[in-house]
Amino acid sequence: MSEKFDFCAHGRKVLEIEVEALQQITQYINGSFTQACELILNCRGKVIVMGMGKSGHIGNKIAATLASTGTPSFFVHPGEASHGDLGMIEKDDVVLAISNSGEASEILALLPVIKRLGIPLISMTGKPESSMAKLSQIHLQITVATEACPLNLAPTSSTTATLVMGDALAIALMEARGFTANDFALSHPGGALGRKLLLRISDVMHTGDLLPLIEEQATIKDALLEVSRKGLGMTAIVDSQQQLTGIFTDGDLRRLLDNRIDIHNTPIGEVMTRNPSTIAANLLAAEGLKLMEDKKINGLLVTDQGRLVGALNMHDLLKAGVM
Repeated sequence: MSEKFDFCAHGRKVLEIEVEALQQITQYINGSFTQACELILNCRGKVIVMGMGKSGHIGNKIAATLASTGTPSFFVHPGEASHGDLGMIEKDDVVLAISNSGEASEILALLPVIKRLGIPLISMTGKPESSMAKLSQIHLQITVATEACPLNLAPTSSTTATLVMGDALAIALMEARGFTANDFALSHPGGALGRKLLLRISDVMHTGDLLPLIEEQATIKDALLEVSRKGLGMTAIVDSQQQLTGIFTDGDLRRLLDNRIDIHNTPIGEVMTRNPSTIAANLLAAEGLKLMEDKKINGLLVTDQGRLVGALNMHDLLKAGVM
């Protein structure tokens, strides 16, 4: 090249074309979109998504998004369907067929069987006059003016429009179902999101011999030894009934040293912080994190009707993947 190629300028041009394409397809969120949502919402089976080539890749993602937001769904490859996988589709299902041209032969070849089984067909194409559009009960139009490819050949704007229409379906259905964050976490138990949404304080707190605690009659020295032994940077102070009366932390120690207090003879009850922040064991670990961040503290005591049952600190939440 005689001149340096401006990659950024060409990249921005692609974004401009695709943003314009998305603005154009808002007109297709119409009565047909409502009908498609109602059909899927009332479906007693699954949504079977089909697509060839790039439409297949997008269809895979749409099926995954539907499934993770409360709409049972999976992707079936049209080529494999004609060689046995069609048996995965049942009469209570709904088929969502994707093809920008609406003339994907592999999908069209399956339509007679789908029709014979009485399975409703929703098509998503860029051509409302296409065979697939005409043979479907509901047609979702995804027409774009031009591809971002300068040759107007490589599927770019059209695949983006398809993906976004699929997202619109999934999220509209999610909201109609009243799908909650907890529901979402149940379908993502292995990831960080699942840990944040499902892990409870009881899952990460220290209990039994690992729980730092002393009674009010103990000295500051006893408190320091307990803090050091248990490694949480704090100790709880309880009465004879294990009712929480206060907390003593590393930060409290630093303040005491500045005041030259006799740590060997002074009862911890004289210097502890009374009415410390506490949390219930059945609450989410994410709620504990928020409480610590709001209070600007590094540890929490866990109580049940005032009785000390556990303790945790920021490091515990970090290890559990909540942060």
